[in-house]
Amino acid sequence: MAAIKILWVDDEIDLLKPHILFLTKKGYGVTTSQSGQDALNELKDTNFDIVFLDENMPGLSGLETLAALKQIDPSLPVVMITKSEEEYIMDEAIGSKIADYLIKPVNPNQILLSLKKSLDNSRLVSERTTANYQQEFRKIAMDLSMVNSPSEWAELYRKLIYWELQLQEIEDTGMFEILESQKVEANAQFSKFVEKNYQDWFTDEDAPTLSHTLFKKNILPELKGSKTLLVVIDNLRYDQWLAFEDTISNFYKKKSETPYFSILPTATQYARNAIFSGLTPLEMERKHPDWWKNDTDEGGKNLFEADFLGAQLQRLDIDLQWDYHKISSQKQGKQLMQNFKAHKDNDLTVIVYNFVDMLSHSKTEMEVIKELASNDKAYRSLTVSWFKNSPLLDIIQQAQSMGMKLILTTDHGTINVKQPSKVIGDRETSLNLRYKTGKSLTYNEKEVLAAKDPKDIGLPNINVSSSFIFAKNDLFFAYPNNYNHYVSYYRNTYQHGGISLEEMIIPFVVMEAK
Repeated sequence: MAAIKILWVDDEIDLLKPHILFLTKKGYGVTTSQSGQDALNELKDTNFDIVFLDENMPGLSGLETLAALKQIDPSLPVVMITKSEEEYIMDEAIGSKIADYLIKPVNPNQILLSLKKSLDNSRLVSERTTANYQQEFRKIAMDLSMVNSPSEWAELYRKLIYWELQLQEIEDTGMFEILESQKVEANAQFSKFVEKNYQDWFTDEDAPTLSHTLFKKNILPELKGSKTLLVVIDNLRYDQWLAFEDTISNFYKKKSETPYFSILPTATQYARNAIFSGLTPLEMERKHPDWWKNDTDEGGKNLFEADFLGAQLQRLDIDLQWDYHKISSQKQGKQLMQNFKAHKDNDLTVIVYNFVDMLSHSKTEMEVIKELASNDKAYRSLTVSWFKNSPLLDIIQQAQSMGMKLILTTDHGTINVKQPSKVIGDRETSLNLRYKTGKSLTYNEKEVLAAKDPKDIGLPNINVSSSFIFAKNDLFFAYPNNYNHYVSYYRNTYQHGGISLEEMIIPFVVMEAK
């Protein structure tokens, strides 16, 4: 490996000979300059790996030299060294994206540490991350054999996401493949857990928070004594939330983060209506037949969320000043952003943001999105890019300036489907790729959870003999007709409706304005 080339700029460079000798013995190549202008001339002739730059020099100051260096090579790491501890100098240097900041007098080990931090950081982080995950791998494998409650599953899933986010930053595909295999195994075990326990969650007092109990159990207690913005981002996975959490934390500090479980099917029509109504789909059909629509009914399936919320508040005898907004386009988002201050007197402002849902579905339909979101890492990145440039972020900033509490959640997640599962049904069978409802369904019993009497899990019967089936793991349903084309078209797309950690375990976050 070629020696690291260091440019050290200091008008008293002769006093630093012991440091330079120390670095030379360590195998580094050090070039010295006694002024900012000399340094700029050196930089034009030589490609350096890093610059050590004195802040207080005659002629071009350190900050002026820094600005000129960044114009020549914006990516070149610069370590600022100064006698001064004045805050404005630190602010300017850090604002100019320096790699490190050292206060004189510096000792050789400080210099060495700064070099490693600036140049060898990715290798050291990679090695430590890999070693830490190798240790954690065995613990996760043991946990997988013992986990036996909703809270334990939520904790295990968050641990898997944590390591996924850590490993995506390093260049060790082997470790990442091992993690992927653990996720596959975890989903297989989770599907068995849901199959065994899900029906009991509708009668058990110790059941986890589900879509239809979320408002009463989690949201309502947060509404007392504070103006609140409730944001429901449709189709948001837990890892996507964690990917843009840092952006929100510029304006809000997290009070609590509680995973909760989407009901089955993990689909907007069921899960989001359940959040706003506080009812299971079966109860919605019975209490509000004019608002509830089954899969085979004509028309939009989520047109009455505000009505459902109003009915729930009335049923709970809650008197609030509130309003509801559904955002399905950039134009609608900008309109709400421009008028958001008009809602400052509301006790509760509800925003349903549909962008992530549109993104995941358009991935199925549009080759460009397929390329941009070819895997989970790319899907997270695309979500972060959208969020940072969305009207929603501006709305959240306005809410922070108005002192509003922020609650952020979703209705269900989504999973990248890989393998087909053959299913046969009649013309009335629903079209979703991760669940089906209809009469006389034929399917592979090992690959689905079947609800032969939907009422047992809070779902309506479309017909007397109708049943529901839910795909497990990363399967998607495919009909025998034109099978190969269908499979090729939908494989590696993001779908929801079935049973997986990604679809069912989702975030509920409460944040307070900074």
